[in-house]
Amino acid sequence: MPELPEVETVRRGLQPVLEGARIERAEIRRKNLRFDFPDQMAERLAGHQVVSLGRRAKYLLADLDDGWVLVMHLGMSGSFRVVLKDEQHLIADEAFHLARGKRPEHDHVVLHLNSGASILYNDPRRFGFFDLIARKDINEHPYFAKLGAEPVGNALSPEYLAAKFAGKKTPLKSALLDQHIIAGLGNIYVCEALHRSGLDPKRASGTLVTKRGLPSAKLTLLTEQIRATIAEAIEAGGSTLRDHTRADGSLGYFQHRFKVYDREGDPCPKESCSGIIARITQGGRSTFYCPTCQK
Repeated sequence: MPELPEVETVRRGLQPVLEGARIERAEIRRKNLRFDFPDQMAERLAGHQVVSLGRRAKYLLADLDDGWVLVMHLGMSGSFRVVLKDEQHLIADEAFHLARGKRPEHDHVVLHLNSGASILYNDPRRFGFFDLIARKDINEHPYFAKLGAEPVGNALSPEYLAAKFAGKKTPLKSALLDQHIIAGLGNIYVCEALHRSGLDPKRASGTLVTKRGLPSAKLTLLTEQIRATIAEAIEAGGSTLRDHTRADGSLGYFQHRFKVYDREGDPCPKESCSGIIARITQGGRSTFYCPTCQK
């Protein structure tokens, strides 16, 4: 499943084409994906301008000029691609040999813009979804009401995490994956940030908070490394593990910078560390870490 850096990379790829454009026509080629499409979604989108394109956690948010927000989630295998005016023949060219993620039979939503460009949503596994929510209700909607701080914004601070972790015995890895604490932070980047911080994923999260409820130096370092890891991943265009591609069809490459994720049995890359990367299971997910330098 695409993680936050992948979703932010897609947002940045779509923004120059979609933001400020008017949706001339929308094609909805199925009844549903993970959920049913909103009633009359095609008719409700037609003729409206996209005022802005934002992101909250792993959701893309296209604000429309009528006060509604088109909410888009990529699920496990969803991807967008932009087809410019002079490339329109590719949309209906069933004989054209398209790579995975571009097969026309999996193009379930097409937005035709007044610029002549089209935006295609492709989803072979159909775990993504679309919704329309009134902007005035967005913060109270069940998708968003309980989401925690963004890992790329000022809200994520050592003091914020100290307040969330104080007195908790929850393993650090599990606490960081809790979307009520940090929104959009996923398994890959938690593993990487914990390794950079030298922290054991099994460690109780409350041990990073002082008796006075203040963030320890290690919690401050962890906060910095979370933000740095996410920022680097966004800059690299995300991580291409299975299905993720950027909006222009190219691949992200942050996976080439992984220090521990999916590197079980490899030597720890930290200088002066003689450890070997291990894999354990936490909450049904693989955790990769160095038992020697992560304490």
